[in-house]
Amino acid sequence: MKIKVLVVDDSSLFRQMIIQHLSARPNIEVVGYAINAYDAQQKIPQLKPDVLTLDVEMPGMSGIEFLKKLLPTNPIPVVLVSSLNLSVFDALSAGAVDFVRKPDMSIANSKEAFYSSLVLKVQAASKAKVRVARPSSASPAPSAAPSFSGFHGSSHASGAAPSQRTHAAKPMPFPPLSRTVLDSTIIGLGASTGGTEATLEVLKRLPANIPGMVITQHMPEGFTAMYAERLNRICAMEVREAKNGDIIHPGLALIAPGAKQMEVVRSGQNYIVQCRPGAKVSGHCPSVDVLFHSIAKNVHINKVGIIMTGMGSDGADGLLAMRQAGAFTIGQDKESCVVYGMPMVAFNIGAVCTQSSCENIASVLLNHLKK
Repeated sequence: MKIKVLVVDDSSLFRQMIIQHLSARPNIEVVGYAINAYDAQQKIPQLKPDVLTLDVEMPGMSGIEFLKKLLPTNPIPVVLVSSLNLSVFDALSAGAVDFVRKPDMSIANSKEAFYSSLVLKVQAASKAKVRVARPSSASPAPSAAPSFSGFHGSSHASGAAPSQRTHAAKPMPFPPLSRTVLDSTIIGLGASTGGTEATLEVLKRLPANIPGMVITQHMPEGFTAMYAERLNRICAMEVREAKNGDIIHPGLALIAPGAKQMEVVRSGQNYIVQCRPGAKVSGHCPSVDVLFHSIAKNVHINKVGIIMTGMGSDGADGLLAMRQAGAFTIGQDKESCVVYGMPMVAFNIGAVCTQSSCENIASVLLNHLKK
């Protein structure tokens, strides 16, 4: 059956671009479009789309406000279509499945890359489980869940809602790790669709003193730096976008930069990251397989590999190589994945030592390190 898509965007240019390209795909049917959140409110019950593409910044009601009202009663997978803006992470926190960066019309092949990414992410979203953001425990609970069918707009001006640390949590209480463990372990983590929030769920539960971490999250250039900054504000350890030659050390998590492949190599007494432009591997740049294979080949101290939610198989072969090289490996379980693709393939080929829910991966990791 075709994936039914509703396109929500206040720009007639982008609406037409998205509609024209998605409609050309044999497995996708654009059932309609909406020019703003209020228009979408009226059309969703009639058109019953399987997936929404949604602009984040729209007049009258932002995409973030719209998601907060829509998803509690209508858990429809949403793919954001966004410019380079921090508000995309608030929208992902509110329950959107994934995002695509709007093309820069002045750059050659930008539109083609946008179209290709959009199609893949709509297809992935059609198989995704929508996770509605839980209200912060610090916030008073509403008297009743908001009803999408009955909402009538918002008094906020257009633009993104203010960033809220609704997912912030204190690290798990856990005895401090020994200096030996901290200095003799490297942790690799890879994720894709649904991974921005899943990775946050893991990192925010970890203490500041954690072995050095290297992370590949499928994300466009520009967004990885903003994502690292967001994690750095919320998590106990330092988090930043990796730069070529950065030394991996305890208390630091390095995020692979968008459009570059990141590998771990030995340099003297240290392990460092190499971040270079390169071809896509397993369909991605950065690729989880590239990171994991480099750890398996080049790291001769203790290794941990974690593979999380995402469409496809990127990272599965690399995680198997890590396990065969003596690493302890963790796969996110089906129930907690937005898309049980990458962890499923890794589990099926024998790359995973143990599976765990997103919320419990930090505990599994810390217990392993303590042993």
